[in-house]
Amino acid sequence: MVNASAPSGHAALMDEVYRGQRHIYDFTRKYYLFGRDTLIKGLAAQPGMRVLEIACGTGRNLATIGKVWPGVRLYGLDISAEMLKSARAAVGAEARLGQGDACSFDAAALLGEPQFDRIVLSYSLSMIPDWQGALDHAASLLAPGGTLHVVDFGDLAGLPRPLAGLLRAWLAKFHVAPRDDMSTVAGRIAAAHDLLLTSTRGPLGYFQLHVLAAK
Repeated sequence: MVNASAPSGHAALMDEVYRGQRHIYDFTRKYYLFGRDTLIKGLAAQPGMRVLEIACGTGRNLATIGKVWPGVRLYGLDISAEMLKSARAAVGAEARLGQGDACSFDAAALLGEPQFDRIVLSYSLSMIPDWQGALDHAASLLAPGGTLHVVDFGDLAGLPRPLAGLLRAWLAKFHVAPRDDMSTVAGRIAAAHDLLLTSTRGPLGYFQLHVLAAK
C-alpha cells in the first residue's frame, strides 16, 4: 500500500469514526447501503481494465468487483488508515491501495496510473466535505471510453417524513449527509468534462445512481 500525507483534520476524524466500526462495518451496512451491487453489475468491465474505487473503505466493493469481473486490475484510495487496514485484509495483493484525499490525490504517484477505465464512488460523497471537488477530480481521471459510477443516499422523498427525518439524524451521527443536489452537480461536472450522464433514482428515493461516461 502506498501512503501519502493526507489532510490531518478529516483523516483523523475518519480514523476516529472507523477505528472500531471497521470490524463490523460490512455486516451492518448491508442492511441500508442499497444499490452497491447494482452499481457493480453495471460496470461492464473487461479483463485488463483499470478499476479504481475512491474512498474504498473496507475493500468490500473491490473484492466483489474482482469476483464479478475477473481479470480487471483493482485500485483503491481512502483517506483513513484504519479503513485501509481492513481493505488490505479483504483484497490482499489483488489491489493496489493508497492513502490520500479524494479531492486532490495524485493518481500516478499514489497508484501508478494516471487514468482509469472504471471509477467507483460508493456511499462516499455523502461523507466527503468537499464532495463536489471529489466528484470533479474523479471525472478528471477517466480514460478515453471510461465510466464513472456513483451510488449514494438519495433525497429520501418517498419515505414518510418522520422516518426520513430520523434517518437523516442518525446518519449525521456518522458525519453522513445525503446530497440532495447531486443530480444537478453531476450534470454540471459531466458538461465540464464532456461526459454523458445517466441517472437513476432508487425506490422511494432511497438511493441515487449516476454514470458519467467519456465519449
